[in-house]
Amino acid sequence: MNIQTEKLDLIEWISRLNDTSIIEKLTKIKDDYSKSKDWWDSLKKEEMESIDRGLKDFEEGRVFSHDSARNIYGKYL
Repeated sequence: MNIQTEKLDLIEWISRLNDTSIIEKLTKIKDDYSKSKDWWDSLKKEEMESIDRGLKDFEEGRVFSHDSARNIYGKYL
């Protein structure tokens, strides 16, 4: 079963729920998940700056194809 089907099954199941204790538990799970930190916030300053430099390079067209990168760095792989 794929994730979209699983989600639809859960939505259908939740829509039929009348047990408030389960609904409260699900609400707590949702709230806890919403409060969880974004992975970006856990990066070091240097890592964020490196990603920003890579994005800037991409936006300015300073990119290499996969084949070019393999030719340049193939000896290290």
